[in-house]
Amino acid sequence: MKITGVDIFPVRIRMEEPFTIAYETIDYTDNIFALLSTDKGITGMGCVAPVAEVTGETIDSVMEILRDIAEPIVRGKDPLMLCAVIDELRRNIRNSPAAVALIDMALCDIIGKTADLPFYRLLGGGRPYIETSVTIGILPIDDTIRKARDMVQKGFTILKIKGGLNCEEDIEKLVTLRESLGSDIRLGFDANMGYTKEEGIRFGRATDRLGLAFIEQPTPKGEREALGEIAHELSTPVMADESLLTANDAFCLASGKAVNMLNVKISKVGGITEALAIDTIAREAGIGLMIGCMDESALGIAAGLHVALSRTNVVYADLDGHFGLIDDPAQGGVICKQGILHPVEKPGFGVTLND
Repeated sequence: MKITGVDIFPVRIRMEEPFTIAYETIDYTDNIFALLSTDKGITGMGCVAPVAEVTGETIDSVMEILRDIAEPIVRGKDPLMLCAVIDELRRNIRNSPAAVALIDMALCDIIGKTADLPFYRLLGGGRPYIETSVTIGILPIDDTIRKARDMVQKGFTILKIKGGLNCEEDIEKLVTLRESLGSDIRLGFDANMGYTKEEGIRFGRATDRLGLAFIEQPTPKGEREALGEIAHELSTPVMADESLLTANDAFCLASGKAVNMLNVKISKVGGITEALAIDTIAREAGIGLMIGCMDESALGIAAGLHVALSRTNVVYADLDGHFGLIDDPAQGGVICKQGILHPVEKPGFGVTLND
């Protein structure tokens, strides 16, 4: 089998409502799609959502790398030789994990379709479904409570609350949420690098009695030591997100016992191949994973879901980035019932694209 066609294109997808985190407010998301066609009539699809604040990438920078470097490498290759193709891409592409992830994802889709199996079953099939958290952006406390109750009514029992702009307001918000929702709803908190080390410790100590599921990336991504000091001071698990871009980052975080959990996003770490390497490191170190996402199409979410289903070391899924998108080009791939994500049990990722 040979790759005969490479079609790469960006799509801007609008959101139903603006979404605010510590470093930005957005009302749309830019995704890049790839279609890799083969001489056997099988087409693999991938999708990534570059985020400059996390990896330094932009839509333009990723598109340039894909057109100038990735496409000439991939064209004519055997898509079933996944490791060989991805290794060649990594040797030639530096500092653009989204570009590598896009091709990696499309190749994995081809492999699943060639085997006529959902991709997670080829990876080992650790479970048939998984519960996802749903994320609430930075809002006033009253609006946060209303949105949280709405999500609980829809069946979600894990809520991830965004913060990082004001430590004292974040503490008040989490305390109010716990009082309002009771103890059965699991709450996680994500500061998106918005805190100093001292603020991270203060937030953790003030919310310790609330039984939070995790505190995600309280400090800037370059401050690995500060992240570790916060983790050592708190009983609530501390999770790395922006600090984790590669398997080497996972090794360093695990070796230094800097965190209790890792948030793995396919676009961020450079693809499914790298995500599986990170899982191996984390499992051996006794560190659980969350499989997360950017604000991305259902195609990207489906790929993340297949990784989450394939590995028993995955403690949480945070695969809600497609909720609230308007005119998402991807159809199928993910079924959500009462906060539980199910695959469609079709070959590959089970996704189709509209015109």
